Amino acid sequence: MRLSFQDYISIKLHQTDLKLTGYIKSRLQPYNLAPEQNLIMMLLWEKDGLTQNQLAQYLGKDKTNIARMASNLENKGFIKRNFCSEDRRSLELYLTEKGGELKEQVVPVAERFNDVVTDGISDEELKELDRLLTKMQKNLEG
Repeated sequence: MRLSFQDYISIKLHQTDLKLTGYIKSRLQPYNLAPEQNLIMMLLWEKDGLTQNQLAQYLGKDKTNIARMASNLENKGFIKRNFCSEDRRSLELYLTEKGGELKEQVVPVAERFNDVVTDGISDEELKELDRLLTKMQKNLEG
């Protein structure tokens, strides 16, 4: 059997995803954070008080996944969920003191991850990668 170039690229994308996820997962494990939970924390470190709906939009995840991850983060003591004052159906996520302190430990891990992943890749190449990945995502959106 001979793979098409598109099949090869699909396999390469999958392999890269597995390597990226495995690498960051191992680096975040000491902080009791999964990679997807870390994305929520990174967004909250930038802007505390985002709603679960806003997080779902930013991350391209469904609301059920975000609710599950938020519940896990709350159980770990990193965030607190409060009903939104304008819309009682919405939950806003706020960092706890423990969640805020975690930033000092985890941001350097994320920065190191970015440095390792992009080593030897120019800004122009990164822009092209972003363009291509965005195009692929749009293709899947129909």
